[in-house]
Amino acid sequence: MALLGGKKDDSPSKPLFKREEESVSQRSGEVHTLLGKGSEFEGKLTFEGQVRIDGKFQGQIITKDVLVIGDGAKVQAEIQAGTVIINGQVEGNVKATQLIELKNPGRVKGTLETPSLSMDRGVIFEGSLKMENLGGNAPSRPPPPGGESKK
Repeated sequence: MALLGGKKDDSPSKPLFKREEESVSQRSGEVHTLLGKGSEFEGKLTFEGQVRIDGKFQGQIITKDVLVIGDGAKVQAEIQAGTVIINGQVEGNVKATQLIELKNPGRVKGTLETPSLSMDRGVIFEGSLKMENLGGNAPSRPPPPGGESKK
């Protein structure tokens, strides 16, 4: 049997798999976990890396990384994330420390809280929006048009 015998460098070994895992986690923009179409999950989801939900989810989602709600997904959740990209339906409060992107044909019902928002034409948003620098120092506002107030 070739897998059991032969040269050491020809057979798969634990370090080979470890190196592969390390290279996957270092690549940006790749989905690390997927909740696929037809799947349903209820509970609390906490993760690192990028997660994509294409099925149904109900509960709470917490991460410092990227959450992608795919087209066709239905999510009822309280979401706290670094970046949230919504293509599907979301009902609940969404708090992102970096960015929220609402993509067509996305539908959102709830409160959004983020320092940066991007919304495509055709997105349906019903709720409230609070934009502030959640990461720390807020930039100072420029003076109102017309200069200083008169005394």
